[in-house]
Amino acid sequence: MENTLQDITQTVILNAPIQKVWDKVSTSEGIASWFMPNDFKLEKGHKFHIQSPFGPSPCKVTEVNPPNKLSFIWDTEGWFVSFILNEMGEQTEFTLIHGGWKQPDALISKANQKSSVIHETMSQGWVGIVQRGLRKAVEN
Repeated sequence: MENTLQDITQTVILNAPIQKVWDKVSTSEGIASWFMPNDFKLEKGHKFHIQSPFGPSPCKVTEVNPPNKLSFIWDTEGWFVSFILNEMGEQTEFTLIHGGWKQPDALISKANQKSSVIHETMSQGWVGIVQRGLRKAVEN
């Protein structure tokens, strides 16, 4: 049996205190400023939608541990996303993990593409979203 794809992980050191970063990754307005429009609420079990390029993606908050971790299920493919924050004085280490990937040849129905293709596209997308989008949202 073919192995599943590895989690996508992006880590960045942000020149902002942890509370400022937490506010940008744990509120609807904050998430919209660097990621995508949404109707997120910081509440375990809350069901919400992220407006992706393929239409609304159903999500559900699975873990809330302020100001260090937020996790949610994303879409219907078994994906999960976690935001992990570590305080480093006036800086914050932010790590995004996008996991729950299937086998490389599995079809992602919304995109009508193989999992491996979507994984590569999203891996590159997360680089820009985290390295540029989030950095700009919290450092300016």
